[in-house]
Amino acid sequence: MPHSVVHHGRQRWPRTALALALAAAFNLHAQAQQEPALSTVEVIGSTPLPGIGQPRNEIAAPVQSATRRDIEASGALELGEFMNRRLGSVHVNEMQGNPFQLDVSYRGYTASPLLGTPQGLSVYMDGVRMNQPFGDVVSWDLIPRGAIASMTLMPGSNPLFGLNTLGGALSVQTKDGKSNPGTSLQTTLGSNARRAVEFEHGGFNDKGLNWYVDANVFRERGWRDDSPSDVRQLFGKLGWQSGGTDLKLTLAHADNQLNGNGLQEQGLLAASRSSVYTKPDITQNRSTLLNLAVSHSVNDSLLFSGNAYYRDIKTSTYNGDINEDSLDQSVYQPSAAERAALATAGYSGFPASGANAANTPFPKWRCIGQALLNDEPAEKCNGLINRTQTAQQNYGLSGQLTWLGDLAGKRNQFVLGAGYDASRVSFAQSSQLGYLNPDRSITGVNAFGDGVSGGDVDGEPYDTRVDLTGRIKTWSVFASDTLSLQDNLHLTLSGRYNTTSVKNRDQIHADGDSASLSGDHRFSRLNPAIGLTYTPAKNLNAYAGYSESSRAPTAIELGCANPDQPCKLPNAMAGDPPLRQVVTRTVEAGLRGTAAGSVQWNAGVFRATNHDDILFVADNQAGFGYFKNFGKTRRQGLELGLSGQVGKLNLGAQYTLLDATYQSAETVNGSSNSSNDTASAGSPGLNGAISIRPGDRIPLIPRQMLKLFADYEVSPAFTLNASMVAMSGALARGNENNGHRPDGTYYLGSGRSAGYAVFNLGAGYRMTPRLQFTAQLDNVFDTQYSTAALLSPTGFDASGNFAARPLGGSAADGFPVRQSTFYAPGAPRRIWFGLRYVFG
Repeated sequence: MPHSVVHHGRQRWPRTALALALAAAFNLHAQAQQEPALSTVEVIGSTPLPGIGQPRNEIAAPVQSATRRDIEASGALELGEFMNRRLGSVHVNEMQGNPFQLDVSYRGYTASPLLGTPQGLSVYMDGVRMNQPFGDVVSWDLIPRGAIASMTLMPGSNPLFGLNTLGGALSVQTKDGKSNPGTSLQTTLGSNARRAVEFEHGGFNDKGLNWYVDANVFRERGWRDDSPSDVRQLFGKLGWQSGGTDLKLTLAHADNQLNGNGLQEQGLLAASRSSVYTKPDITQNRSTLLNLAVSHSVNDSLLFSGNAYYRDIKTSTYNGDINEDSLDQSVYQPSAAERAALATAGYSGFPASGANAANTPFPKWRCIGQALLNDEPAEKCNGLINRTQTAQQNYGLSGQLTWLGDLAGKRNQFVLGAGYDASRVSFAQSSQLGYLNPDRSITGVNAFGDGVSGGDVDGEPYDTRVDLTGRIKTWSVFASDTLSLQDNLHLTLSGRYNTTSVKNRDQIHADGDSASLSGDHRFSRLNPAIGLTYTPAKNLNAYAGYSESSRAPTAIELGCANPDQPCKLPNAMAGDPPLRQVVTRTVEAGLRGTAAGSVQWNAGVFRATNHDDILFVADNQAGFGYFKNFGKTRRQGLELGLSGQVGKLNLGAQYTLLDATYQSAETVNGSSNSSNDTASAGSPGLNGAISIRPGDRIPLIPRQMLKLFADYEVSPAFTLNASMVAMSGALARGNENNGHRPDGTYYLGSGRSAGYAVFNLGAGYRMTPRLQFTAQLDNVFDTQYSTAALLSPTGFDASGNFAARPLGGSAADGFPVRQSTFYAPGAPRRIWFGLRYVFG
């Protein structure tokens, strides 16, 4: 029986090559062309580069895909939010507190914009790797939602998608003028002063040219205090097609400023859901991407595809934070000598006699005064302003050949490819001491750099400055072969060899200095995979597969891997002994099929084990630590899915049972955990360590996830959509031993985030053939929920005042630092409206 084909994430073949490809891929017979009935076969891109792809039933994994219509119907603001609403085994953590800065996790592996986060997903757009060279981070605000044509989420540690594909790979394909002709303008208004304008235009002519442009301007005040977003995106594509050759030149530019004020302490959050702990927390991203993609039919059985790209990214951050080293400091009366010295320096803001914790503005006078006296103010200032500047230029090229034919009389598809990626990176970080204002902002004083984070074992201050340049190069070759042992039995063998070199040069510390970040590192590995699919009946398919992938340690991890030079924070780097690559081995198996005509279902199990995982472990100094390779971690689970069209109703359901655990013993920093060693010894509120045991659950990963959605066509002009996202609770970061128990005095909060369910509604009405009205209501029942949690010291009391110690008091005198649970609050009920006009 002949087939019609749905293409996802790939370029079209020229007509003659496509005809042969379909004949070979689906085993057509000449006489079958007379049959009138057609069935649909969905073709999935099985490599990052566009190519012919494979039928879903020949891929030994539960691939999920979506089109632009699916994304638009969901009402999601950006790609990460769409995945959270409609794709199985996906959840988000709003650690940064901005809708464009989500941590997107799939099967417990994360793609995050935050430096220092272990990255476990690879992301591609039109064959270009979107993981940035410095830290493998993914800035979701640089992927234009309006220009997305389709996307595919490939599960498992698929080696064909290169480094960092530990838990899965996301491949995005963008629109072009041939497939998306026409002109439209859309405006949006909504809650929190949301306003946006998007322009889209595409077209083609009979000379083989096609063109497409999408421009988007988005602004909103944000639902939390002082949390605005300003997003400006421009995407353009120029294409030319002639005979067997297809060329596409893409330009993507973004210039965004995002305020994400992060997690909030549980007591302050209870007083006001919109409050922020400290501010500001500003990220500015400016990126330009150029990508030239080509596909060429060499002959009727051979296709070449490839691309060459250049990307320039500049990122700056400005974060106002609490200086945790000040939390055990007390108010004290300045001596006569100090008063005289401060007065000579021009400062008169020190307190009058009789000062105490109730009437003294601790520690503003101490912070300014100590800075004026050029005395070390590290423990006298309760605020920090942390700044970073990152510049990255990365470029590369890749290509692949796809051959379709017979091997030993059996249908066979063979792919061979290679790639080269190179990057230049510069990263600078600085810290400035300051004091906390009543509105939680930080005012800086003239004290920078050294000594902010305390001292090392010799009493010398740590230098939190970083000025690092580096070059990163990765060569890779890959191959995949799918052999049809029978018409319904397909075997796939694939592999990829990667070799990565990292050359870091420290601009502050000379080579040979124990604190120097300079170093040359090389990581190489061959990652294999094997998969088998079997279709015993027309509507039933079984699959089983094994795969391996790896990720090289990032510069953040390499820069804080020396036990003799531990770090206070993951991005306060010092020293760089080598770390080993993380290697993930995944096995999975399952069944999938169709029922009632077009309803698709799937049921599967998987187990992914990380070897030589990298964790931030505790040092013998309180609060400090370093990255090291850590035995094993494991993520395993059960996945169930259902989706399809029933009359005018398009519906879907996804359920995941996920078990994410440590499989090796280790000691990590547990300063804010009530079960740490110092608290157990009778000294609550002080720094301490906790011990992870095999079987302890990994924080921030919910055990159960449930997604439901439905789109209903009331009439040809009127549509409705609804969705529900439900997550079980998850442990807080800092509770890796699962042992935190709050006492209500020194340790506050449960050490975990609670489960939740959020409902969303949307509607679309076509007022005229060219004018469409849309409305979206998110969090219909105004549910108060949190997507993540963290254990950390708190600098505020229950009234929101900075928790100064009594005169002369300190932690050693029985006034320990209070530890609390911080939460990443989810957005309240919001509504927005849109008008879209189609020209021509």
